[in-house]
Amino acid sequence: MDVITVLQQNSFFFFITVGVISLLIGSFLNAAIYRIPIMLENTWREDCKHLLEQETTANPTGTSTHQPTFNLFVPRSRCPECQHMITAMENIPIVSYLFLKGQCKSCGAPISLQYPLVELFTLCVSLLVAWKLGATLQTLSALFFIWTLITLSLIDTRTMLLPDNLTLPLLWLGIVVNYFGIFTDLQSSVLGAIFGYLSLWSVYHLFKLFTGKEGMGYGDFKLLAALGAWGGWQILPFTIFASSLIGALFGILLIIIKRSNKSHPLPFGPWLAIAGGIALIWRSDLLIYMKQYFLIG
Repeated sequence: MDVITVLQQNSFFFFITVGVISLLIGSFLNAAIYRIPIMLENTWREDCKHLLEQETTANPTGTSTHQPTFNLFVPRSRCPECQHMITAMENIPIVSYLFLKGQCKSCGAPISLQYPLVELFTLCVSLLVAWKLGATLQTLSALFFIWTLITLSLIDTRTMLLPDNLTLPLLWLGIVVNYFGIFTDLQSSVLGAIFGYLSLWSVYHLFKLFTGKEGMGYGDFKLLAALGAWGGWQILPFTIFASSLIGALFGILLIIIKRSNKSHPLPFGPWLAIAGGIALIWRSDLLIYMKQYFLIG
């Protein structure tokens, strides 16, 4: 009897397993959201040094000038105020934040509310995916897909960047997943990647032609291509429409709240991620509706 069969026969154990894993993943996503932009900046700095032909191997004293190792796992997390090293007991998802009352154990500096919120959101969305898709390979794949979208959305919100080292692997993984027909057939997946990229690429260049401004970044093209690779070309109309609608409503709400007519650049990635996540998880229902009313699919 395989693992999936066991989980299918015991729904309580299935949801507990998904819940615990998603909480741990949520904690890891917090680290990724913080560290990936810094890793990118460090890489860009090193590339610039090499481009300018600066000496990067040693300084006059003979000691290395390379930056200390900084990746998703090294160095260990510390308090930004007092550099207190976060212990395992202080890093339990949600529980530690509540136990510490949102403060550093060493210096009492406030801990960002982002950490428990990301963990809680990851938990809720993961359980929703598990409920909708059940104990299947679709759920396993969709969870990885959703976790990546959460990471991309928050990085884009903080930095206006959608890193290639997340969007491109997500795109290729979507094609690999659908090579086995998990969400759609391979042809629809490849066409989804192509049309997803070209649709926003065309909008970008038309907007720039008529206004002289850049309406979005190339990361948005790659993200929509990844969404198309996962859900097939059939989900693209809904994804583009829904993301544009949500983004427009948020922009209008922001103008009302700030009471300003000035335009401020807003990330488009989070709205693409929300619409694309909905389109993939509810793909079957969405295609039935689209076939019925729009003859798509």
